[in-house]
Amino acid sequence: MYIDSHCHLDFDVFDEQRDSLILRCMENKVGGFLVPATTFVSWSKLAKLVGRYPSWRAAYGLHPYFLSEASFEQIDVLGEQCDAQRVVAVGEIGLDDWPNAVDMKTQIDFFSRQLDVAKSLKLPVILHARKSYDLVLKYLREIGFSYGGVVHAFNGSFEQAKRFIDLGFVLGIGGTITYPRAKKAHRVLAALDHGSFVLETDSPDMPLCGFQGDDNTPLSIPLIAQCVASIREESVEQIAQQTCDNLLRVFPRWNEDLL
Repeated sequence: MYIDSHCHLDFDVFDEQRDSLILRCMENKVGGFLVPATTFVSWSKLAKLVGRYPSWRAAYGLHPYFLSEASFEQIDVLGEQCDAQRVVAVGEIGLDDWPNAVDMKTQIDFFSRQLDVAKSLKLPVILHARKSYDLVLKYLREIGFSYGGVVHAFNGSFEQAKRFIDLGFVLGIGGTITYPRAKKAHRVLAALDHGSFVLETDSPDMPLCGFQGDDNTPLSIPLIAQCVASIREESVEQIAQQTCDNLLRVFPRWNEDLL
């Protein structure tokens, strides 16, 4: 079985196909889905959907790129939201040094406060760290965060990878790895220990090579696994087992409340 460690199946684009998509995923051995929230207004919809789909697990947080309408008062209720059924992490949180994102000082304030919530709840986090790996590492260390999690869509150096791994994180490997030009990512992936990464799609974003322009779905996970297996010279079965084991280790609450 495969698990998609990062997919936004709560997004509106999936409203008309969600049931059929989940069924097709199950038929293709993709049997688990971690769905991280991005905005405060999305929390209630995600909570309802997690209650509907036993194969889903949730994370709640405020995504750094969508903070223009966020408030610190929303963080005040984050802990209560994370006490709900099938919540395994705080996320998607982090820092995003991309054009049109809110100013970095504001992002750091939100990131630090959400890390404090995760630390108080002893929950792992799902990190968004676009062009900000070293800065994210700095604040993880300053806050003394020790509950690990996943670095979503990791695309950094091997040295940065090791720093996150030393702090208890695994790296999210997704569609980027399928592009022949992603030579650095290929080298880093090949050098990683087998316990250091998980599979993800970031659906509906991050399409695989050859599928640009299409909405991505968790059905891409087996294709990503095949690419990972080729780069690492391992079997697809090994990749499936290793990444599931890694995810369950990093998210110890995953198997709670199973029906």
